[in-house]
Amino acid sequence: MLNETGDTIIERFTLPEGYERTEPEPDSEKGTFADYLRDLPLKPHGSKVFHYDGTVKQNTRAYTAVIDMEIGKKDLQQCADAVMRLRGEYLYKSGHFDLIRFHLTNGFLVDYSKWMQGYRVAVEGNETEWVKKAGASNTYENFRKYMEFVFIYAGSLSLSQEMKSVPVKDMRIGDVFVQGGTPGHAVIVVDMAVHKETGKKLYMLAQSYMPAQNIQVLANQNDKGLSPWYVLDDQQEEIRTPEWTFTIHDLKRF
Repeated sequence: MLNETGDTIIERFTLPEGYERTEPEPDSEKGTFADYLRDLPLKPHGSKVFHYDGTVKQNTRAYTAVIDMEIGKKDLQQCADAVMRLRGEYLYKSGHFDLIRFHLTNGFLVDYSKWMQGYRVAVEGNETEWVKKAGASNTYENFRKYMEFVFIYAGSLSLSQEMKSVPVKDMRIGDVFVQGGTPGHAVIVVDMAVHKETGKKLYMLAQSYMPAQNIQVLANQNDKGLSPWYVLDDQQEEIRTPEWTFTIHDLKRF
């Protein structure tokens, strides 16, 4: 299932015989979240996952590829944060600035459109409010500062509460398996395929983890011959990933 020279998810990972990639419905005239995820750049085959502090992730069997995306030098971009980062990056790249919005753990909604105007969120205990503190700006640097703020005050709990549940049989690229908690975890569907005759579906997952680390395409340790693809089975109650076990009821959508 591997083309070692492929530079993106769609180029790196091939399909089992009889399968073809699913065709997502366009989110807008500027492409789809599915296209963005499939086209995520990958580091060269065999690259290691690094933590934010430069140390190497020890569990090398957990992943099959590493997303080539800078994660900063702070222990911030963990599991749910990586999901929000990918969603935010897609919306920023496609110009949907008004759709970049995430709830903090206390329920406060932080809109990037307001952040762009120079407002910042003042935090005192569990109380939050908007305060005008800067000039208007929509640079990528300003967007990254917004995302960093979200990483600090949001997480798997807020993400699980703001997303809507979907039946696993209706899975789409961009959906997320998420369990809110301390700790909780989240992994995102980055590719899907369907068998041309039987209609059987496959999917692929990506994650960050704790401590903050490179986003990685997960291996399927339950079926190494099929890895990194997972079989979509709505009769299978548990989804066992290398470092977390979800249930089919944990699937949610932005």
